[in-house]
Amino acid sequence: MNVLLLNGPNLNLLGEREPEIYGTTTLPQIESLVAERARELGVSMRTFQSNHEGALVDRLQEVRKWADGVIFNPGAFTHYSYSLRDAIAATRLRVVEVHLSDLDKREAWRRISVIAEVVAHRIVGKGVAGYLEALEWLVAHPR
Repeated sequence: MNVLLLNGPNLNLLGEREPEIYGTTTLPQIESLVAERARELGVSMRTFQSNHEGALVDRLQEVRKWADGVIFNPGAFTHYSYSLRDAIAATRLRVVEVHLSDLDKREAWRRISVIAEVVAHRIVGKGVAGYLEALEWLVAHPR
C-alpha cells in the first residue's frame, strides 16, 4: 500500500503556531511518527506540505496512480478550496481528512468543510494521534 501524507498552509509552523490549540509537536515529528508506523504496517509513504493551493492540487494529481490513500490536513483550505475538492473527486483518491483541533468547538467558519463530501473518512480533534488513526483506517479499509 502507498500513502501520501499531505499537509496544507501553516502546518509547517506546527510546534510554534498557537501551541495551546495545535500542540507542540512539529510537522517533521508528525511525519516521522507516521512514517515509523507506516514501516511497521508495510506501507510505503511519501510526504508533502505546501502553503500554496495549486501545489497541493498538483501533488494530488501527480500521485493519483501511485497512492492507494492520502492522509490530508488541508488547514484553512478546508473551508473554501473548491479546487482541492475537485482534485480529490477527479483523482478518485481515498482521502482521510485530518485536523488536529476539534473544528466543531472553534469559530463558526471553521465548522465548514467543502471537501467533506468527497473524502472517504474524517478525523478531527484528536491531535497528532489523528494522523496515526488515519493511517490505520486506510490500512483497515483497502480498496
